[in-house]
Amino acid sequence: MDTASTVLDSAFWTTAGAIVLLLVLSGFFSGSETALTAASRGKLRSQADKGSHGAQKALSVTEDSERLIGSVLLGNNLVNILGTSLATALFTRAFGESGVALATLVMTVLVLVFAEVLPKTYAISNAEKAAAAVAPVIGVLVTLLAPVVGLVRLLVRGVLRIFGVQIDPDSHIMAVREEIAGALHLGHSEGVVEKEDRDRILGALDLSDRFVEEIMLHRSKIEMIDANAEPETILEQCLQSPHTRLPVFRGEQENIIGVVHAKDLFRAMYEQAGGADGDAGRLASFDISEIAKAPYFVPETTTLDEQMRQFLRMRSHFALVVDEYGALQGLITLEDILEEIVGEITDEFDPDEESIVKKTADGSYLVEGVTTIRDLNRATDWNLPDEEANTIAGLVIHEAQMIPTKGQVFSFHGFRFEVTEREGNRVTGLKIRPLS
Repeated sequence: MDTASTVLDSAFWTTAGAIVLLLVLSGFFSGSETALTAASRGKLRSQADKGSHGAQKALSVTEDSERLIGSVLLGNNLVNILGTSLATALFTRAFGESGVALATLVMTVLVLVFAEVLPKTYAISNAEKAAAAVAPVIGVLVTLLAPVVGLVRLLVRGVLRIFGVQIDPDSHIMAVREEIAGALHLGHSEGVVEKEDRDRILGALDLSDRFVEEIMLHRSKIEMIDANAEPETILEQCLQSPHTRLPVFRGEQENIIGVVHAKDLFRAMYEQAGGADGDAGRLASFDISEIAKAPYFVPETTTLDEQMRQFLRMRSHFALVVDEYGALQGLITLEDILEEIVGEITDEFDPDEESIVKKTADGSYLVEGVTTIRDLNRATDWNLPDEEANTIAGLVIHEAQMIPTKGQVFSFHGFRFEVTEREGNRVTGLKIRPLS
């Protein structure tokens, strides 16, 4: 009888010790899963570049997230099921048939607290540190369980395919750029990121999705030099212009023959006149086409990112924009692209510009129709969509499916739009008020 009690006591403590060990392993798997999935790959990359082998291993392990999750869940379920089975056997031997319910209750509490909540809470709070620590062990586990996980993966995809769900192994839950944008919006809403910082970074991220035609200066507003004009007229125009580069046309404005820089023009005229003591009458034979540089034309569908690269590669700051038929549409400069990132850039020669929006006493905003939706969103911190139109007038026309008349009112996207001015077929003025 004493021998049986000794065996029972020895088996009890051995089984209890095994259950504790399995709970520890369960906590390790749960914490590892949370740490490796929650850790920022950007922070891990930064640590890896500084020489952290754990961070480098974590980056390698998380490359194939499906295999990682499969291995960790397989290990976690094995130890949980084994631990629960041992606890059931232990409590049944000690308490009889009621031990099953007691074992279920005790293991639920132990697994929930010590194998799930506790390790996952720590892993969430120290994701990168925890990921770097567990990555070497998890890497070995992933390698050992690779055949089993591979079979499970095939089974899962086969079942999903039955229900018409296709899994792309190269797909990502969220693109890096979208992840950054989401983090910036979240940081701004929480007061951590300043609006100006958010707009600058988002502006840089959006360059590859925006086109030259969206920000170009329309041809109706381009200041040009007539090559057939008198030299004195050309000189006066350049002196009065706030721009240093001006397109030169001959005959009609569509016939651009070059682009002249004010410094080149002044230098050439100075030399032809004979210097400081020269004769201004000698300018009568001056031909501006001789100093004008060849015009640089770009299609209106060029992305801003590509156009900025072209400007930097060609060491040029000025380009004329044409459509698919070669007709002049406008012009764009490197400064225009930079302003999409850092905001409006002005100097002492730029004319004073009023704010693009004017707030009225009733809480409405007066806006010109040519104002771009992007600029309006930046100025007011709104979120009007700019996928279907570039300007606020274009958005109203798109939503109304017509060219509205003065006084018409529309409501969409959470705003009330009233047409205040119209010239010909152009909506030139709007009053906008948030409905909320």
